[in-house]
Amino acid sequence: MRVAFLGPAGTFTEEALLASAPEGAEPVAYPTVYDTVMAVHEGRADRALVPIENSLEGGVAATLDALATEASDVRIVAEHIHPIHHCLLAPRELALGEVTRVLSHPQAMSQCATLLRTELADAERVSSVSTAEAARAVAESAEPWAAISSRLAADLYGCVVLREDIEDSGDNETRFVWLAPASEAAEAGDKTSIVFWGFNDESPGALVNVLRELSDREINLTRIESRPRRVGLGHYMFFADLDGGAEEPKVAEALGALGTRVEELRVLGSYPSA
Repeated sequence: MRVAFLGPAGTFTEEALLASAPEGAEPVAYPTVYDTVMAVHEGRADRALVPIENSLEGGVAATLDALATEASDVRIVAEHIHPIHHCLLAPRELALGEVTRVLSHPQAMSQCATLLRTELADAERVSSVSTAEAARAVAESAEPWAAISSRLAADLYGCVVLREDIEDSGDNETRFVWLAPASEAAEAGDKTSIVFWGFNDESPGALVNVLRELSDREINLTRIESRPRRVGLGHYMFFADLDGGAEEPKVAEALGALGTRVEELRVLGSYPSA
């Protein structure tokens, strides 16, 4: 089984993969979350593991957008919750006041905002496509740069750990989802993820009326988030997680009723909750 993940080696996605992958899986690194999702869509990978939600920063836009728009034939088949502990890495021992540039993925920087604001305020911040790519770039540089990345990346690229557990909260966790082709996804589990957009009823309270199709059937909504549809201001997609599998009669009935109230409804997957 070829498993796509956000690379290069040393990302938190690889950490999560090592903790949850089936035996015998062959990891294949891709440079972006979008490329990782599309690897399953295009048949270059049998499965993929991508981040979808962080406890500090919320939903991962690249994953949500890819699943909602271009990878409509890909489904979520499982989830894995992984603790995230960031380290500040450098090519050699440095005092924090010597650091002139900090590289990392934007989500990681947001999760470590306090340290950046207080002890690294004078350092330039540079975005990277992944935390591991940031570590690799720092390791190859002779400049007094630092990266926010994982201990796995420090070990892989020969970096010195200047500071451990620099995230703003010790309860920092990321929810990762396993993706598979829709043809191989069983509509079974105790959790279902959906996305919908466009209201057939444009009267005030349209969103409330949509969600009432769930509440009237006593279906618990565990998460809801909006994302722009990129077709103009005021046009949004709504991502939601709910208790129950899509094959359960009351869930199937609710989704059928919800579908009549919106322009588009897609089930992103039913799967066992972590």
